[in-house]
Amino acid sequence: MDGELGDFLRSRRARIQPEEVGLASHGRRRVPGLRREEVAQLAGVSVDYYIRLEQGRGPSVSDAVLDAVARVLRLDETEHAYLLTVARPHKKAGTTRPPARPRVRPGVQLLLDGMERTPAFVLGRRMDVLAWNALGDAVNGFSALAPAERNIPRQVFLDPAAAGFYPDWAAVAAQTVANLRIDAGRHPDDPRMATLIGELSLKSEDFRRLWADHEVRECAFGTKRIQHPVAGLLTLPYETLTVPTDPDQTIVAYTPEPGSETAERLTLLGSWKATTAPTTH
Repeated sequence: MDGELGDFLRSRRARIQPEEVGLASHGRRRVPGLRREEVAQLAGVSVDYYIRLEQGRGPSVSDAVLDAVARVLRLDETEHAYLLTVARPHKKAGTTRPPARPRVRPGVQLLLDGMERTPAFVLGRRMDVLAWNALGDAVNGFSALAPAERNIPRQVFLDPAAAGFYPDWAAVAAQTVANLRIDAGRHPDDPRMATLIGELSLKSEDFRRLWADHEVRECAFGTKRIQHPVAGLLTLPYETLTVPTDPDQTIVAYTPEPGSETAERLTLLGSWKATTAPTTH
């Protein structure tokens, strides 16, 4: 992640034309968007200072400078927060070792199981799937996967069935990468994150292309469509809740409108699931 700050700032500069920020465009430009000296001018810092920032040589950069750069580059709230994170990554002393597999507290699992009519699951770092309830498993099939394969980006980009499972696969793929990049920015020294990104980049051209865009966007809520092999087409609004005792764990719950066609299909799917073998977590 050492070059992430510079790559991110360059990608944001490329989105903005000089005319959009009141600058005249003189001469032929070798690259699209704003030049570094133009960003520095508009942010009220020296060109040398901004160059050092893009090169990752400004660990003591102030919030005021980062806020000014965010304003010039027209970053939204999520992008602004991401800039603050990658500009001052928290590095732990000593040798970095892969963390043990995270555990979901029993109370959280009981909460999931109590949501009998709501498909729900827990995501951890790297969008690993850590736990689920029966209906969440019926929708997504987590229990049929090996533990190492229970990962949303891996499923979206490496499972040949993903394009059929998600009718809006392109949008799902872009959102998945944008959310994964936020996680990568929060944990720049996570070796498992580096391994995942390397594998996806090697095996998926779509992932490589999307990762190079440096988009950052959280999946806090929205709607996802799933073409389920048993229940048919499901239109699933979703909400996410962060587990207070572990900010790296997020509960994802699908919340279809009561009485809707999707809600009725989920009821039938739940009945079908109840007749199958019990799931294991």
